[in-house]
Amino acid sequence: MASDQIHKAIVFAGFGGQGIMFIGQLLAYAAMDHGYHVTWIPSYGPEMRGGTANCFVVVSSDPIGAPVAAYPDVALIFNRPSFDKFEPLVRDGGLLVVNSSLVEQQTAREALDVVRVPATKIASAVGSERLTNAVLLGAMLTVEPILPITAINAALQAHMPAHRRDALAANIDALERGSQHVRKQNPELLNSLSI
Repeated sequence: MASDQIHKAIVFAGFGGQGIMFIGQLLAYAAMDHGYHVTWIPSYGPEMRGGTANCFVVVSSDPIGAPVAAYPDVALIFNRPSFDKFEPLVRDGGLLVVNSSLVEQQTAREALDVVRVPATKIASAVGSERLTNAVLLGAMLTVEPILPITAINAALQAHMPAHRRDALAANIDALERGSQHVRKQNPELLNSLSI
């Protein structure tokens, strides 16, 4: 169960239909299963599918006072509008994980750790663009190891709805490929973080 002292606010942001809510819930379930305090707060734009969507997940070893952070520690950015909205809000020293398949924009902020992952391209290679969310989560957990990826795999096994279980192996593969991409492309960052 939870032994490390952590308090991380993470925002997942993209278009409706990109699995933003699912991947946020998955992290929340995995953290809960590990004994952490967790909140998950969804937010939709005017249209659910194709409109903007984001969710905040807070994972903490202590009770959580506020379920949404004005300045999140981590942002997983799925598309350009989400980059424009959330990149300025990530706290100094925080982490920006960007789907470079859809976001060409670079940050000018030097006080952020930035990981660019061609997540949609990797997801397509696994079998479906719908796995972009798992690729980005695998990448994020490699740089910000709130939980081991094996904990996400276990949460998938425990919480994936019956009508989606045929995608279980592909989700696990996508998580691992996101992690592998970061290890291969960002060794300096991982070394600086002593991971």
